[in-house]
Amino acid sequence: MTNGENTILQGKIFEPLIRFTLPLMLAILIQALYGAVDLMIVGKFGSTPSVAAVSNGGQIMQTVSDFMTGLSMGVTVLIGQAVGARDKDRASKTFGAMVTLFLTAGVALSVVMYFCSAPIAELMKIPAEAKPKMVEYLRICSCGIVFITAFNVIAAMFRGLGDSKSPLKFITVACLFNVAGDLLLVGVLRMDVAGAAIATVFAQGASVVFSIWKMKKDGLPFPVDRAHLRNNRPARLRIAHVGAPMAFQDLLISISFLIIMAIINDIGLVESASVGIAEKLYVFLALVPISFMYSLSAFVAQNIGAKQEHRAVQSMVVAMRVSFVFGLVTFSLTFFAGTQMASIFADDPAVITATASYLRSVGAEYLMIPIAFCFLGYFSGIGHTRFVFAEGLVSSFVFRIPLCWYFSTLPDTSLAKIGLSVPLSAVAALTMCVAYYFHIRRRRERAEKNLQ
Repeated sequence: MTNGENTILQGKIFEPLIRFTLPLMLAILIQALYGAVDLMIVGKFGSTPSVAAVSNGGQIMQTVSDFMTGLSMGVTVLIGQAVGARDKDRASKTFGAMVTLFLTAGVALSVVMYFCSAPIAELMKIPAEAKPKMVEYLRICSCGIVFITAFNVIAAMFRGLGDSKSPLKFITVACLFNVAGDLLLVGVLRMDVAGAAIATVFAQGASVVFSIWKMKKDGLPFPVDRAHLRNNRPARLRIAHVGAPMAFQDLLISISFLIIMAIINDIGLVESASVGIAEKLYVFLALVPISFMYSLSAFVAQNIGAKQEHRAVQSMVVAMRVSFVFGLVTFSLTFFAGTQMASIFADDPAVITATASYLRSVGAEYLMIPIAFCFLGYFSGIGHTRFVFAEGLVSSFVFRIPLCWYFSTLPDTSLAKIGLSVPLSAVAALTMCVAYYFHIRRRRERAEKNLQ
């Protein structure tokens, strides 16, 4: 925050919201490029089984990252509310709890994922030609989960402070190291999927080292000592209370896409590689609504902490308007430019054609998520993360997965038919968000009348 006319807590909303969101958007874009680089370089120097292995393995690791990102939302919201209320003691306790909670979680996940890599590949029903490569990729990447966890939680803390520029610097460092590592290990040394995985882990570690150095160099706006790292169970529980629903919501969505990939993997190698490419493109195509979802969580949290609920609602409306305009653009890209986008990741004509067909089928989703994601960001910022979890559970396991399975069983099924499950589930998600928003508005209005 600054002392200028327009800040997160005062003045016009559009300028500070966009100023806060843009660095976050660039960070997500670079992070998407970071993940896509592995697939692009392996696609150019490797084979179709290698592409399938990295696309499926990358989606698994993205699931782990999404879970940690969701859990770290508890840090963003609680730090944001503490900053809005100018409560340094609460911010200090949240920081100490953040360190102990996420360090433990990162180590535990690294061990679990390493030993579960082979069973996961089996569950994914990845074609036999790609299975050993996927297991190798997962095991190496599992060693870097501690770094993934550290990066996500440090970035979440800075967003809660109202600083979206520092996370951009952290992910830029990771991306540069990853590109250099991929070009060397995959392009020059021809280490295939192992080289891509090693480059990823090394890049993540470099980014975390840089972020810790920056924290020590610049300091934090609240005191932190060893006492805050001990006896912080209440603060850990608060982080989990707010963040766990978001974490499981992100996890359920990712698992639903993994199940869809498993269903499609059973069809054939080309289809497996195609859906993997489409999922990599999703982060780019949904960049704006994803960015507003995360920025709104911090923007709304600070205003709720400052008891400015009307301003929090206004920020959501502004984000929806901007996001929907970009939704129209991304819908057009999926419908008219699918072939061109698919060719960035693959040279196989069959894979390119299948990917373009799937993108056209799921394209309508990009007209709905700009509104739905902004609702979710608002709900997270006001602390209603249980609904966010419920929305993810219902849209994924009541609509998306059953519809995908049904379409896959139809005679002469295709990726175009299976892909219809995605926009249909997006309709359900948007409907739930709208209904819940008006529900909490009516409840709040009744509470205000009772006070009068």
